[in-house]
Amino acid sequence: MKVTQEKLPASQIGLEIEITPEITKQTYEKVIKNLASTANIPGFRKGKVPRPILLQRLGTTRIKAAALEELIQDGIEQAVKQEDIQAIGQPQLRSSFEDLIKNYEPGKPLTISAAVDVEPEVNLVQYTDLQAKAEEVKYEPERVENTLDKERQELATLIPVEGRAAQIGDIAVVDFKGLFARVEGEDETAELEPIPGAEATDFQVELQEDKFIPGFISGIVGMNPEETREIAAQFPDPYANEDLAGKAATFIVTLKELKEKELPELNDDFAQEISDFETLEEYRASLVEEYEKEADDKTKTNKQEALLTELLKHVEVDLPATLIEQEVDAMLTQTAMRLSQQGLDVRKLFTQDIIPQLRERSRIEAIERIKRSLSLREVGKRESIEVTPEEVAARVTELLQQYTEEQDVDEDKLRSIMENELLSEKIIDWLLEHSSVELVPEGSLSATEETELLEAHANADDVPPIEEESGEASTEVTEG
Repeated sequence: MKVTQEKLPASQIGLEIEITPEITKQTYEKVIKNLASTANIPGFRKGKVPRPILLQRLGTTRIKAAALEELIQDGIEQAVKQEDIQAIGQPQLRSSFEDLIKNYEPGKPLTISAAVDVEPEVNLVQYTDLQAKAEEVKYEPERVENTLDKERQELATLIPVEGRAAQIGDIAVVDFKGLFARVEGEDETAELEPIPGAEATDFQVELQEDKFIPGFISGIVGMNPEETREIAAQFPDPYANEDLAGKAATFIVTLKELKEKELPELNDDFAQEISDFETLEEYRASLVEEYEKEADDKTKTNKQEALLTELLKHVEVDLPATLIEQEVDAMLTQTAMRLSQQGLDVRKLFTQDIIPQLRERSRIEAIERIKRSLSLREVGKRESIEVTPEEVAARVTELLQQYTEEQDVDEDKLRSIMENELLSEKIIDWLLEHSSVELVPEGSLSATEETELLEAHANADDVPPIEEESGEASTEVTEG
C-alpha cells in the first residue's frame, strides 16, 4: 500500500492512501458474496441468487458504497499502522464519499484522502528566567480571635431577659406577618395584601442587622415582651424572589420572648470541649499554625498560578480537536459528578439543549488546561525530571489511610493519578527555582486589573459601561 503523508494544521497528519487493484477487486467480490447470502429476493433462496439478478435488484451504487466503507476503514487502519503513526481519536475521511463512488472501479487502484490527529509538538520559546508577580497572602492574627469568638457564640447558653427592652445582640422570639405596604395616595382603609411565605409563629431571630431584610431588626430593637408593633421594611433589589425585589413592606410583629447569650468562659475547659487539646494555649497555638500554613499555601498557589500564566505566554502549540473535545468531556464529567455528590439531579441540569452551550463555554478553559499540561510535560522531558516509585508509594499509602474499609479504591488508578500529581509538583518547583516571582500585597494585582479594565472601557467609544455584579440573595425572607 502506497501512503503519502502531509502535515496539516491543528496537529493533523494528512494521508493519501493508494489501494491496490487487487484489494479493490477482492473487497467488491466479497461484498457481493455476502449480500448474495443474506439478500431476500422473491423467487430465490438465500445464497442462490444469480449475480446479474442481485446487481439489478440492489444496484451497483449500493454495492460500491458497501465495498467502499470496508475499503476506507481497512485502508486507513493499515496506513496508520504501516506508517507507525501514533494517532489519537478517530481518523477523518477528507475525500468526498460521492466522488469515491464515482471513481471506484473494482480491479483498478483507488486513492483515499484521510486525516488523523496526533500528539501536538510543543515549542517552549522560554521556560527559565521567567518574570511574574503574585499576591502574598499574610497570616491575620485576628482570625484566631474571631474563630474563638464564633465557637463561644455556638456554645452560648440562652438566658431569658426580663425588665428591659430588646437590644442588638439579643435573641428574640416573635410572631410576624408580612404585608405589602401602602403607597402614597392609596386608600388608608384598604386591606393590605399578605406577602406569600412572610409569616411565622415562634420565630427565633438574632437581633443583628444582617439576619433579616433591612428595617426588620431595627424595628424590633426597643420593643418589650408582649408588645406588638408595625414595622416598615424594604426588600433589597436584587432579591431572590423577583416579585418582592425593591418593594416596601409592613410587618406586624409581636415580641413574645427575649433572651440573651451567656458565653462560656475562655479557658482550658472551653478548649477541651471544642478540641482535642488540654489547654487553651495549646488550642490557640494550633489555630495560629493552621492559619499560618493556610496563608503560606495560598501564597504558594498564587506563585504557581502566576508562573504558569507567564509560561503559557512562551509556548507555541497547535492543539488537535480531539484533545480539546476529550478535555471538555472530562471537565463536564467532573462537574456532573460534583453536582451529583451534592444531591442534585444531573439529568435535569445537563439537558440536550444545554449540553452544547456548556461545551462551548468550557472550550477556553479546556485549551488552557491542555497547554499547561503539555508545557509542564515538555519541561519535565527536557530537564529529565522524574518521580521515583518510592515517592509514589509513599503518597498512595498516605492517601489510603484516609479511606475507610468500606470504600472501594482502585489502587492502580490512584497510583497513576498520584504519579502525575507528584511529577507536576516537581516540575513546578523546578520552574520556581529557575524563575523570579515577585510577591506583592494581597489585592494589588486584582485592583490593577480592574483599573486597566475600567480604563479600557472608558477609552472605547463603542463599548458599554461595566455593570456591577450583584451577589446572590437568599431565597427566604431572611437574608442571614
